[in-house]
Amino acid sequence: MLQRKSVFVLSLSLLLLVGFVATSLVSYLVARDSVTTQLEEQALPLTSDNIYSEIQRDLLQPLLISSLMAHDTFVTGWVEDGEQELEKITDYLARIQDKYDTITAFFISDRTLNYYHTSGIIKQVSAQDPKDDWYFRAKALNGDYEINVDQDTVDRSRLSIFVNYRVLDDQGQFIGVTGVGLSVDSVMQLIESYQRRYGRTIYFVDREGRVALHGAGYSGADWLGDKPGMNGLYTRLLTSPSATVSYHRGDGHKVYINSRLVPEFDWYLIVEQTDDPAQQQIERALWFNLLLSLAITLLVLSIAYFTLRGYQRRLEQMATKDKLTGAASRQVFDLIFSRAVKTAQRKGQPLALISMDLDRFKSVNDTYGHQCGDEVIRTFAELVIAHVRETDTLCRWGGEEFLLLLEDCDLARAERIAETIRSAFESHVFRFGRDTQLLTVSSGVALYRSGEGLGQLVDRVDQALYESKRAGRNRVSMAD
Repeated sequence: MLQRKSVFVLSLSLLLLVGFVATSLVSYLVARDSVTTQLEEQALPLTSDNIYSEIQRDLLQPLLISSLMAHDTFVTGWVEDGEQELEKITDYLARIQDKYDTITAFFISDRTLNYYHTSGIIKQVSAQDPKDDWYFRAKALNGDYEINVDQDTVDRSRLSIFVNYRVLDDQGQFIGVTGVGLSVDSVMQLIESYQRRYGRTIYFVDREGRVALHGAGYSGADWLGDKPGMNGLYTRLLTSPSATVSYHRGDGHKVYINSRLVPEFDWYLIVEQTDDPAQQQIERALWFNLLLSLAITLLVLSIAYFTLRGYQRRLEQMATKDKLTGAASRQVFDLIFSRAVKTAQRKGQPLALISMDLDRFKSVNDTYGHQCGDEVIRTFAELVIAHVRETDTLCRWGGEEFLLLLEDCDLARAERIAETIRSAFESHVFRFGRDTQLLTVSSGVALYRSGEGLGQLVDRVDQALYESKRAGRNRVSMAD
């Protein structure tokens, strides 16, 4: 037996070692071949999606501010009153700008075409002025707002991101456009934070491929078509909402690029990575996996033989004993019963069976919890074992139902034993926190009949148990 176990452990260890090594090598080869595809189809697009989501999140606050302004009754009321007292609207815009830390806040009246700013009336917008096209575009919108990147009307040297929100009166008529502006510098800081976080070059290009916005460390070409090795690949990036290309630069490095259209800016978000750092990581992971496989195999070889024996004994015990009470399990009771029947027939001795069920046990679980319920079941099993012989067998038949098999025991004695158990359990005081409870048990007793199977005997003793339940519980009934 010892030799067979040793062979088993050695064989198992060898199989583990071969399996680990084979799995590690196959994983390495597959990963090496697929890492480029994974980078192009998953990693770069995921980075683009994450950055796009963060850009949308950062635009949510100014969008909310503009919405509040557009629905503010002060604005509509001031327009309906004839746009009198200029300081009211300028003070209002100044409070918005100071409170939400925007670089500008504005309102354009459709009746007068006045451009109201914190400093007063900046100008009157005109359909003939190309710089004012954004206003008439916003006026014709089907939606509530638009986001655009444009030069600030107050400071033409400053590029800003504007949220333009349509303002409607109580009748739903268009009366103007209001909104706030964000500094492009803040978006550039976001770009630099993305680059540090994701370890990739990130910038924006317009519809023609010209670099429109980038971080402080950007040193590439100002137009995608001028990148060495790009050739005509840039058209694929600019003709699809999302695309990925790769190419080899003149210095031998491979460049991966993913584009993602940001419709709020009408720009493309570009995520660029030079070479693939995953290759070295894969090789390091291979050696780590091989060493780990060897260590695991040696560990298995050293402890498997000793744990196998203990595990086998525990399995045997788990299969025959109820974990909570230590009573015989239902799975093994059939074998115990068959053995007891043969002994009784051989010696001509009576064989009795008692079925016991705790009364109103469900209320204990519902009121005090399953831990208290387990304590009741465990205590009952201990009490039964204390009142019977070592040759008698207690079996946990169900949740709170037990069977007690009594060898060389006639019906009268079995009834006395059942009554003793009932009385002892009735007298036991259970403490659940600050509460004390007295519980009872109902029992049925039956004597084995020659030729009777376990199922038939259990049916008869259960009928006696049910009779105890029907008669008011906390009693012992005899089977016919």
